[in-house]
Amino acid sequence: MDSNLAVIYLSILVGLLSFTVFSIFRQIFRTRRKEKIFSKLRKKLTKEKGTAQEYYELASIYSEKKIYSQAITLFQKAIKTAEKEEEENITLIYNGLGYVYFCQEQYDLAIRQYKEALKYKPDYVIALNNLAHAYEKKKLTSQALETYEEALKYDPKNSTAKRRAESLRRLVTA
Repeated sequence: MDSNLAVIYLSILVGLLSFTVFSIFRQIFRTRRKEKIFSKLRKKLTKEKGTAQEYYELASIYSEKKIYSQAITLFQKAIKTAEKEEEENITLIYNGLGYVYFCQEQYDLAIRQYKEALKYKPDYVIALNNLAHAYEKKKLTSQALETYEEALKYDPKNSTAKRRAESLRRLVTA
């Protein structure tokens, strides 16, 4: 019986260690891939003009790294390029720029960018959620609730909007 228990414990330990090693290597490969893309895009965009997509990708990486000043500059270049190219995904760029401003607690600028994104695509639920969240941070409760409810019209299963709208309804009625 004792040897069976030892085998079970050892099996569990080996399983946990295998899972941990797998997770670590997966994260290493993801990071290396992202750093390779980052390096490639940085080199390319310092030498020549890029596409809106390239500026957007590099800006997103800077945003993830919390290097917001570089991200803002690149998002703005992406917007200019997208407007020239009549890029369809300009909503993503405006939303990304809004997110960077939001992270820096520049809520008025974030709101402006989210609204720009929604001009191009009024049913863009992510931008609606982000706009409502920025309204919340500015203590504009009724506007936040209204925006969450609009997001729910486009996506009734939106768990973030449901949860936040319920919370805000309680605040408004209290």
